[in-house]
Amino acid sequence: MHLAVSLNIASGQPLAFSDLADFAKHAEAAELDMLVLEDSTPGSGGSSPFEATTLLAALATVTSRIGLVAAASTVTHQPYNLARRFASLDIISHGRAGWHATMAQAPREAANFSRPDGFSDNDFRRRTEEYIGIVQGLWHGWDADALLFDKVGGRFHDPDKMHLLDHKGEFFSVRGPLNVARSPQDTPVLVLSDVSEADLDLASRTADVVLLDEAEDTKARYDDLKRRVAACGRDPHAVKALVNVSANGPDISPDRLEELFRSKSCDGFNIVMPPSALDDFVGRVLPDLHQRGLVHPDYPGTTLRSHLGLAGGDR
Repeated sequence: MHLAVSLNIASGQPLAFSDLADFAKHAEAAELDMLVLEDSTPGSGGSSPFEATTLLAALATVTSRIGLVAAASTVTHQPYNLARRFASLDIISHGRAGWHATMAQAPREAANFSRPDGFSDNDFRRRTEEYIGIVQGLWHGWDADALLFDKVGGRFHDPDKMHLLDHKGEFFSVRGPLNVARSPQDTPVLVLSDVSEADLDLASRTADVVLLDEAEDTKARYDDLKRRVAACGRDPHAVKALVNVSANGPDISPDRLEELFRSKSCDGFNIVMPPSALDDFVGRVLPDLHQRGLVHPDYPGTTLRSHLGLAGGDR
């Protein structure tokens, strides 16, 4: 099973960077696949000492293996700037970066970005779909071997391996390309959450990881997602579905995690926790999962995609 830990940096007591760095290093020592940095958006309440993508860049310098995923809103960033930021973070972290995009509109968020009335649900969905398409298109704007750095011949890149996006859509117009090369893991990992029934087709086409809340129909939703992924012409294993569980809650017992995993209701878990809960999970739950042979004994590679068994891996 794949294991992530999700940390909301805007809830509870303010944390110093040293505390967050220690948390990331401890999670890496436990060989967890990735750390998901949640963040409150401006105007949505909560108080955060750091912006999540800035924190990701800092944590990349004190870790070397664990995947680092940061939340970034489709409302508070333009798609070109966000694509460039995560492409840069992916290179800084040597292929360990991921973008967590929520499919739900945060209350009052848009009021700080010239949209005091926000978006209708339908507009928000269409806008988010267009936004994700632009970001992923920009990430693929350079072929892996496009940059030549040929000083003798005076050729910085091969023009045939650089692709303009030239997007003109309902909400955005973006020419491209990015001025950032492809990363060691090809592209950053796209993580989607708050995926409703209406969003499942988009998630099936675009996502690398989908975070699902546990419910009575968890297995049915998992099976439905995998069917939709296959219907899009993708390998069903190309999208990993992780179930959200709360640390020290009733769902965190090794028996419960094993039951959900072996019933093929998920590909793993996203453990939502405060920093103080990591010691208990690593000391009590994780050793039991290792003894049962449910988690890998070591990182299989150096990039987040390799940890998750996704295409791209170590390039």
